[in-house]
Amino acid sequence: MIENPGFLLTVLAFVAVIGPLVFVHEMGHYLVGRWCGVKADAFSIGFGPELAAWVDRRGTRWRIAAFPLGGYVKFKGDMNAASQTDPKWLEQSAAERAQSFPAKPLWQRAAIVAAGPAINFLFAIVILAAFAFVHGESRTPAIAGQVQPGSAAAAAGIESGDRIVSLNGREMATFDDIRLYAQIRPGEPVTIVVERDGQKFDRQGQIGSVEEKDGFGNSFRIGRLGIAPGAPVIEPVSLWRAPIVAIDRTGDIVRTMVETLGQIVGGGRSVKELGGPLKIAEVSGQAATLGVESFVFFMALISINLGFINLLPIPMLDGGHLLFYGLEAIQRRPVSPQVQEWAYRSGLALLLTVMMLVTFNDLSSFGLWERLSDLIG
Repeated sequence: MIENPGFLLTVLAFVAVIGPLVFVHEMGHYLVGRWCGVKADAFSIGFGPELAAWVDRRGTRWRIAAFPLGGYVKFKGDMNAASQTDPKWLEQSAAERAQSFPAKPLWQRAAIVAAGPAINFLFAIVILAAFAFVHGESRTPAIAGQVQPGSAAAAAGIESGDRIVSLNGREMATFDDIRLYAQIRPGEPVTIVVERDGQKFDRQGQIGSVEEKDGFGNSFRIGRLGIAPGAPVIEPVSLWRAPIVAIDRTGDIVRTMVETLGQIVGGGRSVKELGGPLKIAEVSGQAATLGVESFVFFMALISINLGFINLLPIPMLDGGHLLFYGLEAIQRRPVSPQVQEWAYRSGLALLLTVMMLVTFNDLSSFGLWERLSDLIG
């Protein structure tokens, strides 16, 4: 088993992951805002007390704060870091109003808000494209090279040499498709369309559930069909096709996130599986011990995660703002300040609740509650 990284390495790795990703996200907002003629009053990496700050020639205050768990760009006309509109923006001079965020057309405001998550996805796509170009693309056929005795596949009557056409109606083009589909559905029933000797037929089964541990001692439950691939097929990826491969991989990751979140909301998965900043910090340190490639790949995954989370339709997140803009486009007038205030308060309460929950989960995964119980009992 690989030893867990030290505390200092974990902290440095976490900052090295979160810091650049937050900067990239906020820079997306900032650059599109400048392109639309909006003045930025503040650009902050982190929240809380300032560690360092300076003001550029455009009057933007660039600040680095103590808690690097996020950031914000406060545009002219914003009341706070959550980008709520300041009612006093109408009292400004005509020249100042022209530089204010609320004065811009709806499509420009939406573009500024969407630019943050978009650049997070773009950042990840660039990394994944580089990996595809260097290492190639796995195109191992969706064929059962071997079937593990006693496995879910064996119980469903799958034999070595069978091609898995689809699982629950989803086409399986490669063996990676099988793995990605099964691993987030432990214990779920599945209809398997199999091709054998040119004939297709259905098999009913249940995806197996196994407890596994990684090299750092973290345990998790994943789904397995119990089949092994045949000889691996790695196709070289040209420079022009690398972005296409990266976009496909990003789409697969986002789809997995959506399906996993749906399982948690629907009760199919425990909320205990949700991790927070402490877990990200731990895994950041672990990824750092595995080398530069593992660390960079982990950054790409977190960047996709950051972009996805920010697009959730929760007030105070970018997705919440985009939801309001969508309603504004439909009803041809902004959502009332009272509704926005209620929504922002509810969104803040939800985010704080989720933050407390994932922090509790993180501490539980570290064994804190068990140790406290031993001390008390």
